[in-house]
Amino acid sequence: MKSPKLISSVSAALVTASLALTTAGPAHAASGDVYVALGDSYSSGVGAGAYLADSGGCHRSTLAYPYQWKIQSKPAKFSFMACSGATTIDVLNSQLGPLDASTTLVSVGAGGNDAGFSDVIRTCVLNAVDSACLNRLDQARAFANTQLPGRLDTLYDAIRQRAPKARVVVVGVPRLYTLDNGFCAGISNTKRQAINDAADALDTVMGGRAAAHGFKFADVRYDFANHGICGNEAWLQNANLSTVWESYHPTATGQLRGYLPVFTKVAR
Repeated sequence: MKSPKLISSVSAALVTASLALTTAGPAHAASGDVYVALGDSYSSGVGAGAYLADSGGCHRSTLAYPYQWKIQSKPAKFSFMACSGATTIDVLNSQLGPLDASTTLVSVGAGGNDAGFSDVIRTCVLNAVDSACLNRLDQARAFANTQLPGRLDTLYDAIRQRAPKARVVVVGVPRLYTLDNGFCAGISNTKRQAINDAADALDTVMGGRAAAHGFKFADVRYDFANHGICGNEAWLQNANLSTVWESYHPTATGQLRGYLPVFTKVAR
């Protein structure tokens, strides 16, 4: 999920944002929340474009669900800390500064980089044979099942300690691929299914640890159904040779129609 460039057409991004805000429903009154958004590139908005100039390599986007929730809900305070490439350890060490007793809402999406999910994708895309992909996926799943729970517990404990009154929403990941839809840039259906299974494994671990801590889980898989890569209306970037770091991340539409509605509902 790693990902320095601005999108080539700011006007197109603004049109997308305006459309999304129109379809999101009527404007809300100020929520009064003190909201802190934590996580990796799926939370910072890599792939959506319209990156904030001061976010540097973190690639925080104004079209990412945390920023759009801020526009929609008008919190009393908003701290956008999510950063491309962040692991749970990076979130723990570098993103928790704004959390305190006044924080009322936290979103956190992290864990995929710990399990080497970006390396999984590279292995599966670059190797013609299925076996290399499946072996790397087995390694990632083993890590997710044995080591990731402890890392998430450490992070979630720290969030709760620093923000004892906050509603905490753990945000999951979508299945990346649409299946049985013909040729897909050389990615066999076997690979696509295995990558989707890995996303399910990651969501299962994150959702389970969230529940154990009394946190809510925003499961975006169902909203992204039929909108995976190689689908007719994909909400995720396929391999992007001009901006490689945006590959396999949610598009602006994925953030606005996939992530934002789920987070908005769960964050209440």
